[in-house]
Amino acid sequence: QVQLVESGGGLVQPGGSLRLSCVGSGRIFSTYIMGWYRQAPGKPRELVATIRSAGDTDYGDSVQGRFTISRDNAANTVNLQMNSLKPEDTAVYYCNFQHPSWLNIQYWGQGTQVTVSS
Repeated sequence: QVQLVESGGGLVQPGGSLRLSCVGSGRIFSTYIMGWYRQAPGKPRELVATIRSAGDTDYGDSVQGRFTISRDNAANTVNLQMNSLKPEDTAVYYCNFQHPSWLNIQYWGQGTQVTVSS
């Protein structure tokens, strides 16, 4: 059984920074695509960023240039550095590990709240 545990959420002022981390435990393969998604109240879950095992990254349009995703395969960890935060970044952020070929094999964390407000 795979478990993902996020940390690092909280309250930050507009223009500030936060760093989210997600650690996986269990049967995890280094080939998994690791990523972050978010869901704001009343909105569907959306892509924030993903990173493949070789380091290829993909970002949602709204975070491009402000957020940076990274991973440590040996530690089963994926991080999200969030800079220049905006109120519209407020959401619950979810960590995701997904098999690169079998899309039905994916795991989610419990979510961590990020609130950007003055």
